[in-house]
Amino acid sequence: MSKRVNCECCGNYFYDEESGYYECQINLDEDEMGRFLTDSFRDCPYFQYDDEYRIVRKQM
Repeated sequence: MSKRVNCECCGNYFYDEESGYYECQINLDEDEMGRFLTDSFRDCPYFQYDDEYRIVRKQM
């Protein structure tokens, strides 16, 4: 069973003020974009946790 990816926790998912909604900043191909738009994007190879404290931990 595959683990569901939550785009809201991804470091590549940003709010675009101009369009007024969140967007994936990765250049997805046509198949990936179709899965993303239908909310069936599982096991995303580009997923990374949005860890804003990562740099701070490296400095410690």
